[in-house]
Amino acid sequence: MTGLSYGDAVAEVLKSEPMFETTTVEVDGVSFLAFKNIPQDLRALLQTSRAAQENGQAEYLVFEGQRLSYDAFCNDINKMAHVLQSRFEVLPRTRVAVAMSNRPEMLILMMAISSIGATCVFLNAWWTTEELRYALQDTDSKLIFTDTQRLERLKPLQEQLGLTLIGVDETQTDPSYVSLMRSETRSAWPTVDIDPDSDFAIMYSSGTTSDPKGVALTHRGAVNAVFTWLVQATIAPLINPPDDPNAEKPRPVTLITTPLFHVTATHPGFLLSLPAGAKVVLMYKWDAQTAVDLIETEGVTRFVGVPTQSADIQIAAKNSGKPLETLTQVVAGGAKRPPAQVSELAQAFPQAEIATGWGMTETNAIGIGLSGEDYVARPGAAGRLFPPLQEMMFLDEDGSPVALGSVGEMTVKSVCNMRTYLNKPIETSTAMQDGWFKTGDLGFIDDDGIITIVDRKKNIIIRGGENIACLDVEDALHQHPAILEACAFAIPHARLGEVVGAAVQTRPGMTLNHAELSNFLRDRIARFKTPEHLWVQTTPLPRGATDKIDRRALRKTCMANLSKKT
Repeated sequence: MTGLSYGDAVAEVLKSEPMFETTTVEVDGVSFLAFKNIPQDLRALLQTSRAAQENGQAEYLVFEGQRLSYDAFCNDINKMAHVLQSRFEVLPRTRVAVAMSNRPEMLILMMAISSIGATCVFLNAWWTTEELRYALQDTDSKLIFTDTQRLERLKPLQEQLGLTLIGVDETQTDPSYVSLMRSETRSAWPTVDIDPDSDFAIMYSSGTTSDPKGVALTHRGAVNAVFTWLVQATIAPLINPPDDPNAEKPRPVTLITTPLFHVTATHPGFLLSLPAGAKVVLMYKWDAQTAVDLIETEGVTRFVGVPTQSADIQIAAKNSGKPLETLTQVVAGGAKRPPAQVSELAQAFPQAEIATGWGMTETNAIGIGLSGEDYVARPGAAGRLFPPLQEMMFLDEDGSPVALGSVGEMTVKSVCNMRTYLNKPIETSTAMQDGWFKTGDLGFIDDDGIITIVDRKKNIIIRGGENIACLDVEDALHQHPAILEACAFAIPHARLGEVVGAAVQTRPGMTLNHAELSNFLRDRIARFKTPEHLWVQTTPLPRGATDKIDRRALRKTCMANLSKKT
């Protein structure tokens, strides 16, 4: 059976599936396209997803020794919702914070808070006491649920900020999460009205400035993002029809490996699993061999992680002799996957669709993507704009659209976009106008609607008037067989203004020096793009909270070492 083209498949799904019918909504005076027949808030999403989860009987959440059915998961959410209302008098729009590493309680709290119209504040689990102070004051959060490690960082703030700290482990605090849940017997759904345009969450961007920005995300934005991904899943078999259309499909099983205070985990990982009828396997922290074992024992079909995690499981699977035959999708998000890695993954997991996705905290993680043969053929591309709700323009420095194929700042309009940067009106008005959000990413679109991201706008090295994209340099570096990961950045230069610097991690047992690398790159990138300063290490490059390489911290360390040499 011959598959449809991408455009024809989208048209067929939008025409034939009532779930994806669209309408126009007005939010803060701006008109947006939105899905007409979907749940309007996260509580309704939980309720309507029960049918997809074997009417609540399916095993839904797996975490270490814990296994919860969908009904049991929802019952725990509802019990905590009643605790929040009766014990702590949490009202709609009240902000309640969570500070912990990945564990089921974090998902239960996220949904319990949003199910009563309150707002879940996600605190970065890596933050110091002072960074936690900033976010708590920024959001005016007084009630915080926390694990042991974060509790110790929060205690110095308890009296100063008037905090109520609730430990998720039984002996941490009095009361504790465990004792509160044990004392609550009600498991009926809350009945409080929820405004679809109210904030379900405040999530902090990974940050390139001194203070992170609190991104206010609404129920409407999150749910419309979820159903946008469902459109992509529905069109996939129309483009690539299965060999046997009558064969029973395995139940989707998603492995969540990235932190739950980041949209990659909460949105295309957790929230999408609800209406998709998927089981969720949750990891406390990243470990490649543990991930491989879980993929095999739990029958994981979908892996979503940052590119280095894809590379990690490829190596771990090979070393342990496990082919991971249940995998049908290996998705990269949070950062661009090195093009050379795409074909390697396709060869390592021939039964799986290798995919990439681009989205931001500010867009509820929705955006663009590419998968399968299209991605293997264009490994440097980011993908197509996910239909049908989004619009995208590419703008020059003056805010005018650029010509087709020319590089401009990616600017997207969607009902999924954030409501605001919390308490930052200037930053909000700079980034958003009339529903359009300036992403800060530079890219271009071709005749086929394929978007290629050149770089972050702020990650341009200007060498003697020549603009150099850090990602362009990194793509070339990743082609060297000794390099496992790489990061490029600007180094000040008295004559040229800036030159290229790079730090790389070598593969086990392999070495690299500057002269060898320069010779290797001679025919791969222009000479002016070749790193003039190189730092080589055998350990992983430093990472931020979302497991992206921390370019700023790495550059600072390398610059300090350069200063010592001079």
